[in-house]
Amino acid sequence: MLFQSFLIKYAEIGTKGKNRFLFEDALMKQIRHALKTVEGTFLVTKEFGRIYVDAKGDYDYEETVDALKQVFGIAWICPMFQTEEKDFTLLKKEVISYVEQVYPERKLTFKVDSRRADKKYPISSEQMNRDLGEAVLEAFPEMKVDVHHPQVLLKVEIRNLVNIYSVMIAGPGGMPVGTNGKAMLLLSGGIDSPVAGYMIAKRGVVLEAVYFHAPPYTSERAKQKVVDLAKLVSRYSGPIKLHVVNFTDIQLYIYEKCPHEELTIIMRRYMMRIAQTIAEETGCLALITGESIGQVASQTVQSLAATNEVCTMPVFRPVIGFDKQEIVDISEKIGTFETSIQPFEDCCTIFVAKHPVTKPNIRVIRSSETNLEEKIDGMVKTAIENREEILVS
Repeated sequence: MLFQSFLIKYAEIGTKGKNRFLFEDALMKQIRHALKTVEGTFLVTKEFGRIYVDAKGDYDYEETVDALKQVFGIAWICPMFQTEEKDFTLLKKEVISYVEQVYPERKLTFKVDSRRADKKYPISSEQMNRDLGEAVLEAFPEMKVDVHHPQVLLKVEIRNLVNIYSVMIAGPGGMPVGTNGKAMLLLSGGIDSPVAGYMIAKRGVVLEAVYFHAPPYTSERAKQKVVDLAKLVSRYSGPIKLHVVNFTDIQLYIYEKCPHEELTIIMRRYMMRIAQTIAEETGCLALITGESIGQVASQTVQSLAATNEVCTMPVFRPVIGFDKQEIVDISEKIGTFETSIQPFEDCCTIFVAKHPVTKPNIRVIRSSETNLEEKIDGMVKTAIENREEILVS
């Protein structure tokens, strides 16, 4: 196989100055993790401004590219040919061989873009562009030079080795996971929360997740659906510790003691309280939800203010301004949509009131919660202490 190596290009990491090596090392760690699922042996290394993935022996090219496309922090994946040959006459032959193998159909326009990271190399970048372009034209007369809009941009980099490449495959962008702390995702079985987790992980945040389970009103299959969604998100975020909280007794108690039109808001407030407590125990610095303004009764601005009031840590809502179709588009892109639409109800949908309040008054909600004072603290404590923890990867 011509491509035994990949040049990994990043974008934002390049702006990190003296701390850049920390972000590079985090990116390399995530690349190694992603490649564990791919057939083959890989060596991940770096030199200034460049990260390389070298395949040692046979490997699956398509699987490797797919794995790299799930690593946050990668801007471009460039399959490349590397050679130790720096003699310019022989280098011309290497470039011709590269074009011959990569472009069997050669009625194309091209441009050569050479760079000398090794400034001791005796030929200037401009001269290399001219001479290598001339060599390609002589070898393949059907090709034409176009310096403005070439179909093939042939890159030649003189470094410790010579890198030759022209194919650039888009990565997911973002920041390497592990470079921006840890947050707790409130993960339901719906479309929105997996997308929210994906979007925050893309900014370099490690994810943990909490799921509120309500047996027997929700089935084991509903729980498995959430585990499956966490597994799909973990392809991008890395391993996720999923905290499964039994919420049945709390929901029934709220149902018994509080006005039914306020059920959704009060239940949501207790979910936020529990999620924050678990987040504090596990070193998370923020909560993440999939809420979008106006999508349902519990997501009006007034409802969001009411649920937010019980939290002291930041609550990240990355899809807050998206409409449903925009969220669906992302879920389809990251592969969670088909799982999210499986018909297994989560605990929220079971206890929805016929006419839920859409503009809750926080003072009224607080007053209603006083009806719970006899038992609720102990029930919350029990639910947290008896939660199930599942490591999903």
